[in-house]
Amino acid sequence: MSGVAVVTTAHGRHDHLRRQRLSLAAGTLVPDVHVVVAMDDPAVAGVAVEGGPPAEVLAIASPPQGLPLAAARNLGMAHALRSGCDVLIGLDVDCLAGPTMVAGYAATVRDDPATVWSGPVTYLPPPPPGGYDLRTLTARDDPHPARPAPAPGQRHRGAPAELFWSLSYAVGSATWERCGGYCEDYVGYGGEDTDLGRSLLAQGIGLGWTGDARAYHQHHPVSSPPVEHLHDVLRNGRLFRDRWGQWPMRGWLEQFERRGLVRQEGREWVLVEDGTDHEARGERAWR
Repeated sequence: MSGVAVVTTAHGRHDHLRRQRLSLAAGTLVPDVHVVVAMDDPAVAGVAVEGGPPAEVLAIASPPQGLPLAAARNLGMAHALRSGCDVLIGLDVDCLAGPTMVAGYAATVRDDPATVWSGPVTYLPPPPPGGYDLRTLTARDDPHPARPAPAPGQRHRGAPAELFWSLSYAVGSATWERCGGYCEDYVGYGGEDTDLGRSLLAQGIGLGWTGDARAYHQHHPVSSPPVEHLHDVLRNGRLFRDRWGQWPMRGWLEQFERRGLVRQEGREWVLVEDGTDHEARGERAWR
């Protein structure tokens, strides 16, 4: 069993998905299959066959609470396993693959398949009128300062659970089967990444960072803090607390508290119900 699969979940962001597929096709190693999981978005199927590596599109419905990000990622990884791939790469729909990202992940995972590996991600500025030039991505390399950023050729092991993120990572097939994937009780935004990191470490599966697998996050506007996801953060944060004994995403919760949106009652964070449109009270931060 051998092969490399890239797994991407998508809801909207069609242009980002098109550019991602072009970046995968331009790499020094093209994945054997690109598994795209469409979350309540039938139009994704058309986008995923326009060009790039071989694509297989799956569909998943959303529950009332929000997008099933954890379940969709598990669905895509399970399909990649059935395809016979030994290297599974999770790549967020907003990310462009650097020219050596797939090859770097494949080499790293095959050298050490018992570790879950992440690569540095650079957040790109808004694209120029003609879009991002894939030939000059590496010149823009400026990895996110809150995550490890080993140089090409370097690997760091022993990362804490809180640093795992689903933007870009890779895992061997046997290790993914062993870990059981994401907890699908998480629905909507927030918490599922850190939960998986905790679960991996609890099972004795290490987290590492490789400098040979670099990705580039395409620009889109974001809220800081993510006020439009306030209810998700509270619901998923409470689930995480029940599973692991502490609240995640405390930085966001504290920012919500300063805005009068939530308050802390003992070990609990609760919504301040005042009839206000929470999203309208958020400030837009553009990056």
